[in-house]
Amino acid sequence: MHHLLTVAEYAALGEVESGYTELVEGRLLLSPGPTPDHNLASGELYHQLRPQLPDDLAVVQSVDVDLELAPPGQPGFSRRPDLVVVHRAATRRVRAEGGPFRASEVVVVVEIVLPDSRRTDSVAKRGEYADAGIPHYWMVDIADPVTLVACHLADERGYRELPAATGVFALTAPFALRLGLDRLV
Repeated sequence: MHHLLTVAEYAALGEVESGYTELVEGRLLLSPGPTPDHNLASGELYHQLRPQLPDDLAVVQSVDVDLELAPPGQPGFSRRPDLVVVHRAATRRVRAEGGPFRASEVVVVVEIVLPDSRRTDSVAKRGEYADAGIPHYWMVDIADPVTLVACHLADERGYRELPAATGVFALTAPFALRLGLDRLV
């Protein structure tokens, strides 16, 4: 490609390399595939989250999300979080229309932090997810001890974060939840 990509052009590409791609300001970013520990943590988070969600929400692993930071037809932003909690209506829309989930359909975005993604997850993605208006962002660090930092949109300045949780992560909003973090590794 010799031009900056729109989200629609990016979605039409499919996977172009091993690992996975994301789109930032119309440019493809290539990332290595996840490690076994990363996959185990993602799977365990999924299995703990799924039965605790209200009926109108669903958790989905490793899918593209159009951050809706650029108008259609302009170079766009599409990230692939490790997990997203979305409105069930969004899963029906994607099934019927195709394309990625939209940031406006996402309730929680979860990134599993690895040593080579720490800055991207805690600075770049955190800023992009906040700019996209995603209400909740959780960063899970699977280094010993496993920690989860939960952020929520507080105002126009972006996310406000809660203290890092270890052992058990529990909250009541955006839904009641209890996660056993030690089970992630």
